[in-house]
Amino acid sequence: MKKTYKIDVDCANCANLMEEAAKKTAGVKDATVNFMALKMKVEFEDGQDVQAVMENVRANCKRVEDDCEVYL
Repeated sequence: MKKTYKIDVDCANCANLMEEAAKKTAGVKDATVNFMALKMKVEFEDGQDVQAVMENVRANCKRVEDDCEVYL
C-alpha cells in the first residue's frame, strides 16, 4: 500500500534527512520526499498498521529535524 502525506520542511537537505529516516522505519518498504511539492510518499510492507507505522515515521523524522512536520 502507498500513501502520500503533506509535510512541512524548511530545506532540501532536511527533506533528504527525513526521507532517509522514513526509509529506515520498521514497516516502511520505501519512502520518497519531494521538497518542492512538500509531499512524502510512503510504501508500506504488507500487513502493517499504517497509522502505527506513520507515528514511528513522524517520530524518526523529528529526531533528525525537530522542526519538521508530517501531517497524518
